[in-house]
Amino acid sequence: MNVDLPPVIKLASLTGYRLINSKFPPTSLFDDVADEDEFEALYELQAITNPRLQTELGNLNLVRREDIPFGISGCSYATGPFTHVNPDGSRFSDGQYGVLYMGDSIDTAIAEVAYHQSKYWQGVHGLDYDRLVFRGLKCKIGQTELHDATTISFNDPIYDENSYAASRAFGRELYQAGSDGLQYHSVRKPGATCWGLFTPRHVLSVIQSAHFEFIWNGEEISSVNKFTRA
Repeated sequence: MNVDLPPVIKLASLTGYRLINSKFPPTSLFDDVADEDEFEALYELQAITNPRLQTELGNLNLVRREDIPFGISGCSYATGPFTHVNPDGSRFSDGQYGVLYMGDSIDTAIAEVAYHQSKYWQGVHGLDYDRLVFRGLKCKIGQTELHDATTISFNDPIYDENSYAASRAFGRELYQAGSDGLQYHSVRKPGATCWGLFTPRHVLSVIQSAHFEFIWNGEEISSVNKFTRA
């Protein structure tokens, strides 16, 4: 499918927010090294004694080593979306490549996650209550150039609330064109802005903030509570 690509916007920096399930801890090996050479040496050593290492790191073939921002705070958080790719895909991916999604505020990130968690748990029968804990992340991104999909009408099929057919075709077109990512309208929090990066190389830091408790009442995410852990 050929689509017209939106204009490129040059950003000196940006700050984005995302949430990840707290059952997925950061992968320390990414954070224990300063560069690619150290990573390769430590990976080779630990692979001998740690049979779970491949599961923890994910599929390293899905991200170029030179794109991994070794030495930054939260390197594992920056790299995780590209080595642990959801095979079911996402709005701008068909499951063949990763995307680092961020919102312009933690509230935007919460709105996006609450929608997707509700949709998932609505398909699980017999679960009347659950408590889901997510880790808030603040992402600092350095100078980058992104395709600006906020220039595309919110009525365009790439923003369809239920179907990802058009948005995935659009995302693959950008990805295959070598795009670093895109800026786009939040679908779950109208008026807000989101970003999706196709590479982690411009990430400067990812810092953990608060934790958020999502309450599932059997029908929907009924409340979200912020808390910190000692």
